[in-house]
Amino acid sequence: MKFDDYKEYLSPALAKATDLIVEKGQGCYITTVDGERYLDFVQGIAVNALGHCYPPVVEAIKEQCGKLIDGSFNVMNFPTTLMLAKKLAAVTPGRLNSVFFSNGGAESTDGAIKLARAYTGRTGIIAFKGSFHGRTMGAVSVTGSNSKYRKYCEPMMGGVYFTPYPSRDLCPDRYNEEQRGAFCLKELENTLKYLAAPETVAAVLMEPIQGEGGYVVPAKSFVKGVHDICTKYGILLIFDEIQSGYGRTGKMFAGENFDIIPDIMTIGKAIAGGLPMSAVVSTPEIMEEWHAGMHGTTFGGNPVCAAAGCEVLRQFEALHILEHVREAGAYLQNRLMELKEKYPIIYDVRGLGLMLACEFSYADGTPAGDICRAVQRICLENHMLTLSCGVEGNGIRFAAPLNVTIDTLDEGLRIFEKAVAAVQPVL
Repeated sequence: MKFDDYKEYLSPALAKATDLIVEKGQGCYITTVDGERYLDFVQGIAVNALGHCYPPVVEAIKEQCGKLIDGSFNVMNFPTTLMLAKKLAAVTPGRLNSVFFSNGGAESTDGAIKLARAYTGRTGIIAFKGSFHGRTMGAVSVTGSNSKYRKYCEPMMGGVYFTPYPSRDLCPDRYNEEQRGAFCLKELENTLKYLAAPETVAAVLMEPIQGEGGYVVPAKSFVKGVHDICTKYGILLIFDEIQSGYGRTGKMFAGENFDIIPDIMTIGKAIAGGLPMSAVVSTPEIMEEWHAGMHGTTFGGNPVCAAAGCEVLRQFEALHILEHVREAGAYLQNRLMELKEKYPIIYDVRGLGLMLACEFSYADGTPAGDICRAVQRICLENHMLTLSCGVEGNGIRFAAPLNVTIDTLDEGLRIFEKAVAAVQPVL
């Protein structure tokens, strides 16, 4: 079986990172139809929190499939979905205890925007350059990680304003972390001063740690500053935790690293062990203004996805996942920092927990997307899947399962260093 034999039946709009046809997966590994085994440090773009086909999750899915596959959660209730909502309320911060289930990240972004507008009676949304929130018309309207996503889509959803996020490429040269944060807070205030009257802004939407934008971790003072500005003007704060949440940073949600609780939170990717599921989470008071019928879904809250989601949370507790992520993440970050010292093409290593990325640049600091692509190509040739990030495509993010072993990390690091070493002498 070859991918080229089927290309004519697939829309080219869906970009393909590889031509691999994968038949099965287990843990950190996938196997192609040709029997070739690959180490997978992409994991469905941070979806498989416990790796491919984690046995207890598989069993939970099988059991639920034998009872009921779907009936639409807006028609009837399902025990697994009700249970998952209760379990989520127990792990979400503060009073974010009311859940609206949906199917994917972009859909939850759209829902969060609608909820914020419904609650405030305002229409404006402020988002950040470098952000990625999805590719539906609503989600792409607030996405600023790359112009390619917005190409030929104008006019988009109105009332959206962009302001810089404190990443190196969006701030003045030679600014340190605190200076970048202060600069971006000033720009946010300027947006409210010159472009969007505060009384018309429903929400500020942000990733507490940017994902596709480059795994950018802002200063704690920046996140607190955004929260304070929102409080000052009665603007809701929405955290997009679709990639950064669910244990990826060593906290259940990335926002907890900054001691900030948003008004609305979107979650997805890792929520259901590989099945399509996401959610909008907020306080009961805010959700009460989202009256019956103002939003809906046919497949959201699916009982099979919910059964998987309940088992994922059970395993998080049983395996002490958050503690493991902090330990494994510290190990991986230290090893990557060693490679940074050894290979000058690695400009930066950043992230929290197991949400880590390496950025490649030339000696003058210019982003080196071509080097990154070469490293990825060699990794693939050596049977390891990687994923890029950053607007210049010059970063590689590591999205190993949250239960990854040190031995498996070492295996991936050996392949990664082999690729970096092969590219370094070319400079």
